[in-house]
Formats: sequence, structure tokens, C-alpha cells
Amino acid sequence: MGQGHSHSHEHDDKNGHEHGHSHGHGHHHHHGDSANLRTAFFLNLGFTVVEVIGAYLTNSVAILSDALHDLGDSIALGMAWGLEKHAARQAPARYSYGYGRLSLLAAFINAAVLIGGGLFVLSEVIPRLLNPEATNAPGMILLALGGIAVNGVAVWRLQGGGTMNAKVAMWHLMEDVLGWVAVLIVGITLLFVDLYILDSILSLLITLYILYNVLGHLKKTAELFLQAAPEGVDLSHLAQRLRNINAVEGCHHTHLWSLDGDHHVLSTHLVVNQSADQDEIREIKQQAREELDGLNLTHITIEIEYPGDCSMVENHV
Repeated sequence: MGQGHSHSHEHDDKNGHEHGHSHGHGHHHHHGDSANLRTAFFLNLGFTVVEVIGAYLTNSVAILSDALHDLGDSIALGMAWGLEKHAARQAPARYSYGYGRLSLLAAFINAAVLIGGGLFVLSEVIPRLLNPEATNAPGMILLALGGIAVNGVAVWRLQGGGTMNAKVAMWHLMEDVLGWVAVLIVGITLLFVDLYILDSILSLLITLYILYNVLGHLKKTAELFLQAAPEGVDLSHLAQRLRNINAVEGCHHTHLWSLDGDHHVLSTHLVVNQSADQDEIREIKQQAREELDGLNLTHITIEIEYPGDCSMVENHV
């Protein structure tokens, strides 16, 4: 066991440069997501002020309600920005994986805020389906164009964000873009016909659509918290590929989970032939790294053992 353990440390040292590269790549993603969240926060907060003024000038309760909803989004985005910045900081020794999972916490909270906001919108929309209220069409059109422009820029900045935090935050803003598109359509329609119920119908459809997508993100975030293997990876199949490496007699305690939905961690125990020497073990590790290529792994731990060395209770992989 001692010889195998020594070889495992050699593997970790040899991977030092690879690990450093992956860690730097993670900082690049976090920095980009943090800057985009900051931009989205200030854009959203600034336009919320405009909405409040516009609601007063147009005497529109609907726009005032949307302003309150955007204020909630701004608070959520500010929190997401703060946590994303904190997640990229150098962590003390006690947090050996860093603060990356703080972005998951922010994603979870933001999803909860968005779901709460969606339920609030539904509580406002349903009564208006029964009793439609008149709205100021020209004012709606003007504010809708501004809302689409401001929130559209914010969505564009956050699109393609690496972390789950950035992805959920993007849905906050996508909800606003779609909402303003609905306001624009209804505003134009109301210039010609008095079908005020269209506002409520479109709001209902958009809110249900957003809730459906956010619930999907919430499910993925919960899976990441529970350390599920990343989507699209068959852990049993991966373990079997490692077993198929020449001179490998067994593979167990194979675990794959994600720090933040973008950077993953893998550990495994490989049982090698009793006669395997140092050169063969180096070759085994090289082949294992090739099998693990493309999984976007930030941390890799491969424990080399000889038959009968492992004292841990074996699992199914």
C-alpha cells in the first residue's frame, strides 16, 4: 500500500501544472461573470428608477408593479454579483476547494426569489383576467422600448455565463425582456382596440414560461448541491473505461461532482497488477488522464492500489 500511495502523490505532483491551468481558467470565468453581473445590476437598478417615474407620469399601476418586480430583480442581481466576486477570492486553507460553491448558493436564492416574484405576478394577473383595467397605451409603448433595450443589453452580457449563478441571473433579466415585449405588443394593440385583457393574458403566459425554466434551473442547482455527477456523464461507463486500461484489475470509489456547474472534481481508486512497476504505473496514470479528458476537471485524485490494499468499503463504481 505504501508504494501505491507514493505513486499517487507522484501523480498529484505531475498534475500540478494542469491543475494550475484549470484553476486560472476558473478565475477567468468568475471574473467575466462578476463583471457582467455588475453591469446587469446597475442597468436594472437604474431602469427601475425610470419605471417608477414612468408609472407616476402614466398613472399605470401595471408599470409600477413591474418596477417593484425589477427592484426585486436588482436586489437579487446585487446579491449574485457580491457572491460571485466572493466566490473568486483566494480561500483560506480551511476551504481547500475555494469559494466556488457560493455561486451555487446565490443561484439557489435567486431562483427562489424569481419563483416568489412569479407567484406574486400570478396573484396580480388572475384578478385582472376577470376584471381588465384600462392602461395608457402610448406610455406603455415608450417604457417598453426602453425596457427591452436596457434588459436586452444585460441579457446579452450574461448570456453564456459559466456558473449556475450567472445562468439563473440571466433568467431574471430574460423575464423582464419578455415582459416588456408583451407590454409593447399590448400597447400597440391598444392604440387600435380596447382589449385590455390582452395585457393579463400575455403576462400570464410569460410568467408560466419563466417559472417552467427557472424550476428546471432550480432542479439542476439542487442536484449540484447533492453532488450529483454532471449531466451527460455516465459514471459507471467511465469507471468501466478505467478498468479497461492495461494492467488495471479494478476500479472503485469513483466519484465525480461539480463545484459550480462548470468546474468538476473527480477521485478514483485504481487497483493495479501486483507486478506493475513504476514505469507501468506512470503509463496507467497517463492513460487514465486521457480517458478523463474533456470532462472539464479542476481537481483530479487517482489513488493507485495493489490487490487487497484498500481498507475502505467498496461502492458500486
